[in-house]
Amino acid sequence: MFREVQLKALLEGKRILIAGYGREGRSAESLIKRLLHRAEYTIADGNEQIAAESARGCYDLIIKSPGVPMRVLGGVECSSLTDLFLQVYGDLTIGVTGTKGKSTTASLIHHLIPGSILAGNIGIPLFDILDDLHDDSIVVAELSCHQLENIHRAPHIAVLLNLYQEHLDHYEDYMGYKMAKMQIGLKQQAGDHFFYCTDNGELREMVESCALRVNSGLHPYSVGDISDEERVLLEACPLEGEHNKSNALVACRVASLVTRQPISTFGFQLSTFHGLRHRMEKVGVYQGITWYDDSISTIPAAAIAAVQALGRVDTLILGGFDRGIDYTPLVDFLKENPIPNLVFVGAAGRRIQQMLPTAYCLLPTHIVEDDYTKIVPWCAEHTPQGGVVLLSPAAASYDAFKNFEVRGDFYREQIMKL
Repeated sequence: MFREVQLKALLEGKRILIAGYGREGRSAESLIKRLLHRAEYTIADGNEQIAAESARGCYDLIIKSPGVPMRVLGGVECSSLTDLFLQVYGDLTIGVTGTKGKSTTASLIHHLIPGSILAGNIGIPLFDILDDLHDDSIVVAELSCHQLENIHRAPHIAVLLNLYQEHLDHYEDYMGYKMAKMQIGLKQQAGDHFFYCTDNGELREMVESCALRVNSGLHPYSVGDISDEERVLLEACPLEGEHNKSNALVACRVASLVTRQPISTFGFQLSTFHGLRHRMEKVGVYQGITWYDDSISTIPAAAIAAVQALGRVDTLILGGFDRGIDYTPLVDFLKENPIPNLVFVGAAGRRIQQMLPTAYCLLPTHIVEDDYTKIVPWCAEHTPQGGVVLLSPAAASYDAFKNFEVRGDFYREQIMKL
């Protein structure tokens, strides 16, 4: 195993608690068994069991899974698979994070850099790729706020795309969430590179406030400030929406830095990239209506960007699990850009509906409904021929579905039944 000695040194001789036994928890156990012949470890799953075990105070190392809130551990210092991985392999890693767009951007960078390895929050635990690593490896890691919140070493190349209100059910406040994301820059070293988008006001202000604590080289970027060469390059991007142009821009700049190739050379590769599932994905044309699946949309900014990217939306499906985020930007957008048909789903959908003026809801056709087996036929009935139906909920799915993928798949299944 590449750099086995360094990795083993982080674990050997320690009493270990694996907090959470999902995909990353199982990967942590597999790593411990592989590296240590006499491993002393305990597995705790579920918040109550994790809290009880961590309170015992008899562990030298707690490896926390991303979905376990820090408050469950009572503020006890802990590590994670991401933290351990970056301490040993951070110099080989390009890390991508942001409230939205991180899966697409990480996949784009991977697509543009031949031989790179894609892993992380996109669904492949970082320690599952150990056997593929060597001195010249390039790891492209999608990183969530949960994976970044307790790292000691950030990736050699970091990309922070944007910051919006998200995961307020996991953190004490919005600042806690933003600071978790900022670890990708704050924990870098001299000689590292930090790309961040200045088009996002929240992010720009956050980086400016932390600039004196960032030791790496700053690489601000903006779609509004690009060269003629980059403008021509972005015309090759097959993804719709200004936000995806921004994602493509930083992906090409990172690829240019890593490969030392002129940015103009990435036009063909960029043109051959296919978008990811449930991200502004065209499901197809059924009954003369074009259907789009943007189930990944869990915040207002994502829904706004999706509507703007499509230009025409006749029916919009909004709502789901309510995490208490501010829907004012979305409500203001809908007031200025009325959509003929609206579907309000779940507690979040009902809150959005209540925030809209009564007169507004009288103008478009709208329905409050939680059952997608009824929602999709209603959309088919009320959307005109040649029209567009968009699922872009601006809310999480956990009230009715395991995750946004399951929600998107179920939505698609109901469309196919038409």
